[in-house]
Amino acid sequence: MRTFTVAACATTAALGLLLAGCTGGGDTAATPSAAANSDSVLSYNETEPASPLVPGDTAEVGGIGILGALFNGLIEYDAKTAAPRNAVAESINSPDSKVWTIKLKPNWTFQDGTKVTAKSFVDAWNYTAYSPNLMKNASYMSHIQGFDQVNNVGKDGKQPAALPPAKEMSGLKVVDDQTFTATLSAPFSGFGLQLGFAAFYPMPASFFTDRKAYEAHPVGNGPFQFVSYTKGTNLLVKRFDGYAGAQKAKVSGIDFRFYTDLDKAYADVLADKLDYLSFTPWTASQGNKIEKDLPASRRASYAYVGHQAIAFPLFDQRYSDKRVRQAISMAIDRTALIKEVFNGKRTPADGIVPPNAQGYVANQCGELCSYQPQKAKELFDASGFQGPVTLTSNVDSGNQEWVEVACRSIQQALGRPCEFKPQTTLGAFRTALTNKSIHEIYRTAWVAGYPSIENFLNPLFRTNGSGNVGQYSNPRVDALLAKADAAPSQGQAFSLYQEAERQALDDMQTVPIWYQSATAAWSTRVHNAQPTQFRELEFTTVTLGK
Repeated sequence: MRTFTVAACATTAALGLLLAGCTGGGDTAATPSAAANSDSVLSYNETEPASPLVPGDTAEVGGIGILGALFNGLIEYDAKTAAPRNAVAESINSPDSKVWTIKLKPNWTFQDGTKVTAKSFVDAWNYTAYSPNLMKNASYMSHIQGFDQVNNVGKDGKQPAALPPAKEMSGLKVVDDQTFTATLSAPFSGFGLQLGFAAFYPMPASFFTDRKAYEAHPVGNGPFQFVSYTKGTNLLVKRFDGYAGAQKAKVSGIDFRFYTDLDKAYADVLADKLDYLSFTPWTASQGNKIEKDLPASRRASYAYVGHQAIAFPLFDQRYSDKRVRQAISMAIDRTALIKEVFNGKRTPADGIVPPNAQGYVANQCGELCSYQPQKAKELFDASGFQGPVTLTSNVDSGNQEWVEVACRSIQQALGRPCEFKPQTTLGAFRTALTNKSIHEIYRTAWVAGYPSIENFLNPLFRTNGSGNVGQYSNPRVDALLAKADAAPSQGQAFSLYQEAERQALDDMQTVPIWYQSATAAWSTRVHNAQPTQFRELEFTTVTLGK
């Protein structure tokens, strides 16, 4: 559940998430557990988390989705509109966008019975920021004063042998059990609107005393609590009756099932063996098959805040010439791909930022995101690239078909063989990318945690950003993003973010293909299904019945 009303907020902040611990795979467990077969437990397809469920170390959609059931942050985002509202926070105030005072509502508890306090947030944020802890979401803390004293990761993304000089950021201060302050190194109007993202969740004291025990049995403060996890099969949660949020869950639990084949998941929805599938396979769109398979009451098409793309691992010198990257982009016929694979039901991307994110500007990419086979071949040949072009993707979330079509388009335009190399699960795929063991052009996607242009740039294109697995780095982009973050108004910030987007597109480390939309499907017993703008289901409002 990601659902800000920032009380008396003196500045209007830009809303700006995610992309991409436990790897493995399987179509699904026929009978994951007795509890999972309960009439009031919702079975739900999800990609398996790539890492243990530590909020500061989770950056891919599968893990984020499960964390959204286990945790609540200071704010949450409305399922239909993505509008922010307070959750654990009573108020979030700042007179200058630099010093933020955060007051918590009383009576919030973790699922182990301990209280959620200001210290729960401050300790979690410090732990995430401290670079020897190797948290993937550390860069989200970079605006807080003292971050550079607790995080000394180099521009190469590696943690040096020398420890940082401090373990706690000077900008975080606990005032009392219900109040803390966050002082930033410079004004950042978007800070308050980030605070519903997983990186900013509170953590129980037990995590800091025994992290391994926490990883075996995660403890949050959200509407559901952890029950069990079977690697490669499912993860089961049950309703947390001590949940202090305004919306209590109606179902008694959720059985997150890890399919490696979306067609199998879709067949299980049709047969009432799976309750909810947030992303139906491309085969369901062929000849409007889904409209024949399911009545309108059991499906919904929706746009969500994200893009689908391919990207280059810039730690491999074969891709250092941007002419290679630009040529690949112009060799893909996006319109034909969408027509062939998705029956025309996607929107070709004309930039990195989708239309439903604040700060979007049309046609940021220009001809680089249009089909220009002759120009593409001229650029590619001039680059001197050797060998075939190879694309890779995980195949557990319905990506193989469209990546193969993109590969065919590249081969036809460039006159160079293009090969597809399948990866198994998203978790294993993201782990391999993080470890730099993938050297092919890779499929990637970004689903926003907050719908702002800022969230599509800082994590993905800032040096060492949390989602920057391709190791993109451009000092000009870094400087523009820093100026945008510190801009005195939203309009000035957006203008600078847009300039940074244009530069990142010219560098073309990430090749946007389409803006994200999907069709969800559900069983006959599901009612009040509300897909969110973050490609999830609103878990607290869904009901089950005949």
